[in-house]
Amino acid sequence: MPTADPPAARVAFEEAVMEKILAGWESLCASSSTLRFVDINLRSTGQVMFQDNPLTGILFLAAIAWGSYAAGVPHVAIAGVLALVVANLTALWLRVDRTALHAGLFGYNGILVGLALATFLSPNALLWVYVVIGGAVSAIAMLGTANAVKPLGLSSLTFPFVLTTWLLLLATYGFSGLVGTALPTGNVVAAFHSYEASPLKLMDLVQGVLQSISQVFLKASAVAALLLVIGLAVNSPAAAAFAIAGAIVAVLTAHLFGAESELITGGLLGFSPVLTAIALGAVFYQTNWRVAIYALLGTVVTVIAQAALNVALTPFAIPALTAPFVLVTWIFLLPRQCFEPAAAGTDDAVKARATR
Repeated sequence: MPTADPPAARVAFEEAVMEKILAGWESLCASSSTLRFVDINLRSTGQVMFQDNPLTGILFLAAIAWGSYAAGVPHVAIAGVLALVVANLTALWLRVDRTALHAGLFGYNGILVGLALATFLSPNALLWVYVVIGGAVSAIAMLGTANAVKPLGLSSLTFPFVLTTWLLLLATYGFSGLVGTALPTGNVVAAFHSYEASPLKLMDLVQGVLQSISQVFLKASAVAALLLVIGLAVNSPAAAAFAIAGAIVAVLTAHLFGAESELITGGLLGFSPVLTAIALGAVFYQTNWRVAIYALLGTVVTVIAQAALNVALTPFAIPALTAPFVLVTWIFLLPRQCFEPAAAGTDDAVKARATR
């Protein structure tokens, strides 16, 4: 009697265990409004990288906590969680669609806003007021963006995070109570000065790949990156594979074009490409070789867009954040008639992709 292929049998067993765990958790959430709210926040954290899974959310939060602790800035993690909770409370108050809310689609921009504000601004009492405002506005911006792009068949992605954070950071130059300690220097762009070329060493490649992944949550930590990859793999092995591939392609592309080495190894040219690779390769289109090539092309273009926006925003002294990812992914989603959309149910994040 033929037996199942061992790897296939193991995967099937792991999927069955995961389904059982999630079913048990869902049953608990259905009987408790408090647990349901916790579940919404966990799923919101996972949705930063398109994963509608509370276990993924826990691992992502662990990555954020470790990255913040290791960098000596625990208040950054606290700010992210605070903005996340405020965003979801605001969504509840606005009476948004419950399916989208329960999938975590109104909180993922909020946690990014909180992390960014606490990363770029000095910690003081007004920072926490700013974080609360940012969390609330991110939910409103999410709802508005979803309404605006829906006729085009696009998703909001992290545009609400980018817009909200840009406005709040730009405003600090007009306020004396908020100081940007980690914001870029705002000088008028001058002619480009080429950097001294150097071979890309293996350790530099590995560091650049890991930090490209961890910088999605504004962290420069190899441990955080590994936790994020595990979190992706828990819900979608394909998403984990595209995240790693996207990071590798981003590092190699940036090196090929002669980008500053510190930006490459620090992951600062790779975090947006990582998101693009996941979005195009494992979320919005049905994964196959054509889609993989398309996603990797989008990843290369996102590296270029990252460098372009870094230059364009220099006079304003604000970071590009994930704007390159949003811009390129929107461009690459518009010709969707050339590819099959991801089948319903193949990825939890796709369930509400019209909103996401």
